[in-house]
Amino acid sequence: MESELRDEIVVVGGGVIGLTTAVVLAERGRRVRVWTRDPVGRTTSAVAGALWWPYAIEPVTSARGWALRSLDVYEEAAASPEVTGVRLVEGVLGEEDLDGARAWAGARVPGLRAATAEEYAGSGMWARLPLIDMSTHLPWLRERLLAAGGVIETRTVSDLAEADAPVVVNCTGLGARELVPDASLRPVRGQLVLVENPGIRTWLVATDVSGAKTYFFPQPGRLVLGGTADEDAWALEPDPAVTESIVRRCAALRPEIAGARVLGHRVGLRPARNAVRLERELLPDGRVVVHNYGHGGAGVTVAWGCAEEAAGLAHGAASS
Repeated sequence: MESELRDEIVVVGGGVIGLTTAVVLAERGRRVRVWTRDPVGRTTSAVAGALWWPYAIEPVTSARGWALRSLDVYEEAAASPEVTGVRLVEGVLGEEDLDGARAWAGARVPGLRAATAEEYAGSGMWARLPLIDMSTHLPWLRERLLAAGGVIETRTVSDLAEADAPVVVNCTGLGARELVPDASLRPVRGQLVLVENPGIRTWLVATDVSGAKTYFFPQPGRLVLGGTADEDAWALEPDPAVTESIVRRCAALRPEIAGARVLGHRVGLRPARNAVRLERELLPDGRVVVHNYGHGGAGVTVAWGCAEEAAGLAHGAASS
């Protein structure tokens, strides 16, 4: 019993970062409990687009390493897209530095090339990348965790000291702002529009001169249109004016989008920070907390790389 308690880890947070971290820990033989305030389908992660590519995340060098490790997992998962929600899909990253991308990702993402004028009116990079349907992917992570012996408990946590385990992994995203507390965390509001897909099979991310991004991602049964990146905005209700703007901008890139029937709206708050916090800390009572939060708009992209690093920190704490 003593050895079991020593191996037990509580992961606080049930989004993609928390679930992925819990899966890694459980599949390494740890006794894992996930404490989540919201069901899987109501977490911020459920709103994600979600295209694999490091976006708005620091530190850049570490994020690229985490992303490439995650790419290994997503490429394997793409063999069963109906189960995992992961597909490898071609598309264009507008205004992307092709030489820079080749320097860090070229060996792992073969076929990176300049987009043709027919593919994109501006300067863009053509790539075949993982595109993740979060409505399938999050339940897959949940089932993978349960199959490995993990437990998921719905509960609200107001203090990390509440976790009755020798090691606690903090994957609370924006919730860490109050929980830790960490005032450097701030929300970056993203709004999406879901429409019937008029036959679009490739994705596109375009960036205008101000740095604002317009994008569309073909997902099963729908086309996801975006987006916004409103810093320090907390509103979770869709803004009709923003919806109109998103559809108009996407239709300027692909005219057939203009007549697509709207199926729904999504709003999420990205947990932005000057840099991801991925480190181990000693609690006042002598137990250990491993922080893994602050991934901004790239949580899905770096989830597995960060999970393995967090699991390594937790393993060292549990073994000491």
